[in-house]
Amino acid sequence: MKRDLDPALGAAADAAATAPMVRFRGVTKRYGSLTVLDALDLDVARNEKVAIIGPSGSGKSTLLRVLMTLDPLTDGVIEVEGEPLTHQIKNGALVPASDRHVRQVRSKIGMVFQSFNLFPHMSALQNTIEAPLSVLGMSKKEATERGRELLSMVGLADKCNHYPSQLSGGQQQRVAIARALAMRPKVMLFDEVTSALDPELCGEVLNVIRKLGHEHNLTMLMVTHQMGFAKEFADRVCFFSQGKIVEQAPPQQFFSAPQHERTKQFLRAVTEAM
Repeated sequence: MKRDLDPALGAAADAAATAPMVRFRGVTKRYGSLTVLDALDLDVARNEKVAIIGPSGSGKSTLLRVLMTLDPLTDGVIEVEGEPLTHQIKNGALVPASDRHVRQVRSKIGMVFQSFNLFPHMSALQNTIEAPLSVLGMSKKEATERGRELLSMVGLADKCNHYPSQLSGGQQQRVAIARALAMRPKVMLFDEVTSALDPELCGEVLNVIRKLGHEHNLTMLMVTHQMGFAKEFADRVCFFSQGKIVEQAPPQQFFSAPQHERTKQFLRAVTEAM
């Protein structure tokens, strides 16, 4: 017999479906007297691709790190699919979350770093399946099948048994992307993933990210200095300066008609450096 859903549960499901995939509210991060994120508000829609640009020290990477819970917040709240990340509701009040709650919400997020961070003693396939085995509890057969599929997707089907020392920088970064995807995230974070690569290898990695964006339902936040890629790939560009979002707009508007003087200065400097 079919049962009607509890109205409260139905309302909660509807709210989650319509909520931003990621929401930052009053997010602040300080290191002593240095404010790196300053009461920042930002909503990222489901499946939206957001490019984050700005000068060094503007808070770009810190935004990703607090979302990945690598750095604790000083103040503010982050929500993922309408659910607080580092807080939870108890007795009608928002309180610091338990470790279990943080792990559960954070499992929706994957991150690829500037440095590849692969385990040097593990092959590409072993690097890819380690977390699904130990964290998700997948069977070795299922994890291996998934790992091979992902390595094939990033163009490394023939490198499954190669170790990091046998791979180029671009290949190592593609393994890192496959490893993050193996955890089946809904949100992918990319932190300057091409900055350590030469132009040819950089293109390899950007092509993989393009493929992910076109073929998979993933929300993406990308810190990048690749202005051409941001203009071509992103749905929205956010310009950071001194821990705040100074300007944000669709790429064509952002690059062709920036509104804020600080944005114009940055884009001029980037153009002159090219």
